[in-house]
Amino acid sequence: MAPYSLLVTRLQKALGVRQYHVASVLCQRAKVAMSHFEPNEYIRYDLLEKNINIVRKRLNRPLTLSEKIVYGHLDDPANQEIERGKTYLRLRPDRVAMQDATAQMAMLQFISSGLPKVAVPSTIHCDHLIEAQVGGEKDLRRAKDINQEVYNFLATAGAKYGVGFWRPGSGIIHQIILENYAYPGVLLIGTDSHTPNGGGLGGICIGVGGADAVDVMAGIPWELKCPKVIGVKLTGKLSGWTSPKDVILKVAGILTVKGGTGAIVEYHGPGVDSISCTGMATICNMGAEIGATTSVFPYNHRMNKYLNKTGRADIASIAEEFKDHLVPDPGCHYDQLIEINLNELKPHINGPFTPDLAHPVAEVGNVAEKEGWPLDIRVGLIGSCTNSSYEDMGRSAAVAKQALAHGLKCKSQFTITPGSEQIRATIERDGYAQILRDVGGIVLANACGPCIGQWDRKDIKKGEKNTIVTSYNRNFTGRNDANPETHAFVTSPEIVTALAIAGTLKFNPETDFLTGKDGKKFRLEAPDADELPQAEFDPGQDTYQHPPKDSSGQRVDVSPSSQRLQLLEPFDKWDGQDLEDLQILIKVKGKCTTDHISAAGPWLKFRGHLDNISNNLLIGAINVENGKANSVRNAVTQEFGPVPDTARFYKKHGIRWVVIGDENYGEGSSREHAALEPRHLGGRAIITKSFARIHETNLKKQGLLPLTFADPADYNKIHPVDKLTIQGLKDFAPGKPLKCIIKHPNGTQETILLNHTFNETQIEWFRAGSALNRMKELQ
Repeated sequence: MAPYSLLVTRLQKALGVRQYHVASVLCQRAKVAMSHFEPNEYIRYDLLEKNINIVRKRLNRPLTLSEKIVYGHLDDPANQEIERGKTYLRLRPDRVAMQDATAQMAMLQFISSGLPKVAVPSTIHCDHLIEAQVGGEKDLRRAKDINQEVYNFLATAGAKYGVGFWRPGSGIIHQIILENYAYPGVLLIGTDSHTPNGGGLGGICIGVGGADAVDVMAGIPWELKCPKVIGVKLTGKLSGWTSPKDVILKVAGILTVKGGTGAIVEYHGPGVDSISCTGMATICNMGAEIGATTSVFPYNHRMNKYLNKTGRADIASIAEEFKDHLVPDPGCHYDQLIEINLNELKPHINGPFTPDLAHPVAEVGNVAEKEGWPLDIRVGLIGSCTNSSYEDMGRSAAVAKQALAHGLKCKSQFTITPGSEQIRATIERDGYAQILRDVGGIVLANACGPCIGQWDRKDIKKGEKNTIVTSYNRNFTGRNDANPETHAFVTSPEIVTALAIAGTLKFNPETDFLTGKDGKKFRLEAPDADELPQAEFDPGQDTYQHPPKDSSGQRVDVSPSSQRLQLLEPFDKWDGQDLEDLQILIKVKGKCTTDHISAAGPWLKFRGHLDNISNNLLIGAINVENGKANSVRNAVTQEFGPVPDTARFYKKHGIRWVVIGDENYGEGSSREHAALEPRHLGGRAIITKSFARIHETNLKKQGLLPLTFADPADYNKIHPVDKLTIQGLKDFAPGKPLKCIIKHPNGTQETILLNHTFNETQIEWFRAGSALNRMKELQ
């Protein structure tokens, strides 16, 4: 028999460049790499086990799965103070992932740090800058041309600082992570709010801003407020038209867009085994829409099967060995418990304008008639990071195939977005893509596309009232096509396909009939499809760029005249004084997401240029004074004008300003531009009834003060013409409220209290001017 080392070498050569770790398959206790792309970065289940045991002994109670993974990554498990919802944890994530729109600012901040290399495995994924126009190949070529400067910056910065680079066309960040980087027990942070997608493979994957990513890439412990844990117990079994998407649509209806804030949602129970691994990822992905820190499923045979199918048998094997640490302890406690019987769950569709407005598909038509929502569906769109798996495409194709058999095509326009190059290549090989084209669909590029507003929509005019149905995750006003009159509904891909064929919200595929070309009525059968391909996945084109071993000669150029990229200048330090006579830039009425604060769509091209993108600051927010968007009073000239112009006027004249917000301010995307822009244009504080988690952290990172009314009713005491003074900053301390003096134009004053969630480290960020400034001080 050949020597062991020779056997390994032969197997490696036979399996090719992506199979570096055959040795770990042959020896179960050998080191196992986190991915095929990083052969010297290993999964540390031994350290996870050690830390879990330390914490369990300290707390003397059973642990949830969320606690096992989070506490298993503590920087100092023996001494870390642990109290759910209160203490801040110092954690050591395993890796970082960045999409191209947020990676620009993250890498610009990393360059500013002066560090030579990233300290943990990190990747950049090009998926946000590809606009959907006519179809995949042409749209991709166009994107490569118009975004060449940005792609070159990201590729060279990745090469210089040791970051893997996934080229445009490779696919959506979250699908790439699921296929290559997520694994049970991983702690991964990503600069996109839908990073929790990786929870479908049993990891704690959390969306963050770019400054958080810089901390981790710099080797600094990452801070997270100790999450509460919401348990969702699943019983029964998925069947028929009910899909994994319906689980999260139902949960969103229960918890609303802020019900998960500060908590990890942990799914468990016997119903879990009826859901595929990619289906679990769908559920975790859209958990971002309830404000959850992340969501996670326990390790099971469906994850094992997915790992094996995606070429990671070594990880599947070692996960099986450590599986007791990858599931919750019996008798563990949840802060809130929701129970859902999958046998009773019906297909859902949520919207319009908010992802928590839940309706059973059987009822939405009647609700739409009553509310005056357009019944005719103009476009059906499937794919996105939430629902673009092989199973999703297979179930949609199964519906389409039935329609074609009866001579029908979609009455609505229909688009398909594959989640990755691997998914695209495999559904082309297996015939799904052609079936979806035959029914009237257009296959778009492997990218985010219309889901994030990258859609050159031509079938309607702006302001025209219309309805679209998607398998996406968000449906905020104007998000998909910049038209505030587009009524967007989110549902499963198979329901989207059925509705696009019928052309109306009044159609319920479980009970209603269609009329075939021959005039005969027929009913669609519930779709059935393989969760994974019977053959191996087709990887398609190789779109990955490894960082070189020696990057000493690598240059990263940013032209001073560039309109797409701009090197960052440090923000000013706190002057040691209270904030006197702050002008109110805008008092926001109602929902204010990060889309309202820093719009995407056409503005994505400026994500690497802080001054240019600041021209979209709060242009979508509604001003309580006049009920209009992008129209605020200039306190000096008394004229109404655009929000960014007014902010620039104040900055030029040395007038510091504040924003007043409503509930759950900053929900939605992780984009830190929504924090960088107000800081850049002279803002000092954002005062609201409540914040979304990621946005609150992003504001702190950039040296702003995110503050909340101690009494939410005090929101009504402040008027846009008032001036505010924030007192108590000289004695700024954790848990100690600040005073706010409201100065009315008639000379009267009121005093209110403002709460905050700053800890000692975050107070140092404020004093230094930003977290990046503080990092430099400590170097």
